[in-house]
Amino acid sequence: MYYPLTVRDFLDRAEQVYPDRVAVVDEPDQPAPSLGSITFREFAGLARAHAARLDQLGVPVGGRVAVVSQNSARFLAMLFGGPGWGRVLVPVNFRLAPAEVVYIIEHSGAEVVYVDPANERIVEAIRAIEGVRYCFMLGHDENLFAEDAEPKEWETPDEGATATINYTSGTTARPKGVQLTHRNLWLNTTIMGLQLGVNDRDAYLHTLPMFHANGWGMPFVLAACGVPQIVLRQIDGAEILRRVKQHRITLMCAAPTVVNAALDAGTTWVGEIPGRGLTRILVAGAPPPTRTIQRVLDELGWEFCQLYGLTETSPIVTMNRMRAEWDELSSADRAKRLSRAGVPALGVRLSIDVDGEVITASNHNLDGYWNQPEETHKAQAGNWFHTGDGGRIDEEGYLIISDRKKDVIISGGENVSSIEVEDALTTHPAVREAAVIGVPDEAWGELVTGIVVSDGSPVDEAELIAHCKSLLAGYKCPKQIEFVEELPRTATGKLQKFKIREPYWQGLERQVN
Repeated sequence: MYYPLTVRDFLDRAEQVYPDRVAVVDEPDQPAPSLGSITFREFAGLARAHAARLDQLGVPVGGRVAVVSQNSARFLAMLFGGPGWGRVLVPVNFRLAPAEVVYIIEHSGAEVVYVDPANERIVEAIRAIEGVRYCFMLGHDENLFAEDAEPKEWETPDEGATATINYTSGTTARPKGVQLTHRNLWLNTTIMGLQLGVNDRDAYLHTLPMFHANGWGMPFVLAACGVPQIVLRQIDGAEILRRVKQHRITLMCAAPTVVNAALDAGTTWVGEIPGRGLTRILVAGAPPPTRTIQRVLDELGWEFCQLYGLTETSPIVTMNRMRAEWDELSSADRAKRLSRAGVPALGVRLSIDVDGEVITASNHNLDGYWNQPEETHKAQAGNWFHTGDGGRIDEEGYLIISDRKKDVIISGGENVSSIEVEDALTTHPAVREAAVIGVPDEAWGELVTGIVVSDGSPVDEAELIAHCKSLLAGYKCPKQIEFVEELPRTATGKLQKFKIREPYWQGLERQVN
């Protein structure tokens, strides 16, 4: 017997098994009226009401529906109500500039767009896009949910159909629309749940933007396992700790910048840190420094897990979690082991090609880039997805990301991993954040340069260079250090190194020297 895998499966199980359990606690402080605390029965009803509203608007199976929103219960309902009845959801990064949002909506061909009231500035630009028939403000629920109407069933559910189009962060160029199928999402989310040990005793805090790879697929498995989802709209370290305490949060997903916010808040928290010995946090988006991992273990007392993946892989490729064999190790040694990207998740094939690029094959790799067949062919050459990341697999089978391929610095004829140098810099107690780049130099070809955000402590270039020399081979160490107030990042916490490089490479034809 063959039964197609669709995201509707997760919603149906939630409603059947946990109808009266709290499904979602909406953000109380938002411009739209909060939906408050919602049971799984009520949440499933909202998803159906959204699907029925799309019926009324004439959105066909396969039609694209975009949402530009901060985290909210309404957004969660759309994740289920659109794809669950055959439509394609296009979650858009709300932090993008209006022109970037317009580009994504035009490129995706979305005909219905929902916008959070906080993003009202972009509504008129969206309504001017040819092909957009409706642009609604979230909070006017008559436009989002049909009243007293049941949706038409998806007559021929297809696990190979596109469920979402998620646009990449666009760190270097125009973002590409990643087509993720129901099969991609179904397998990714079940494997995420398996690897993290998700169960109905968990409580989840949305510290990760829902637009980012559909919240890494977590909303689906959380629903199926009856896990309450607590919506957090604005990242604030102290607020994260307060909600961990209030809702007995056991699980979060976050970029390293969010981890730093929680760590900073922990230094002034009165009393025992909430979640100690209870909470696990899954971190991805950039390789976190070993020092940060050790601080999570020691200062917060949370379990630290690391994910390596991309939007194109739904996102899971590898995961690194604490192992029984490491129980007796010091926190420093455990942090060192946890700093690796991890081992392949179930069903994931992982390899390093002849150029040192990480390549992967799995059942949850993207179907393709929306309307970009040449980019699709290039990324999937040889039936492997080419990540663009450089790395190696160590003797224990763990993936170690060395850098984006384009971020490898060639200094004096030697390859230098900027990530390795960044990790060394951030072990200095005065360094809050660091980015390492190569800048053109006649003698060295590229000069290893550290761009540092300090914690305000007195520290200078010479001290940081000497610190690195105590940890790294001389050729890897920064030859110069510049101090800045902040580093440019995407909404998901990824460093935008192209912005850091621009002043140094301006006017040069090639970005290598």
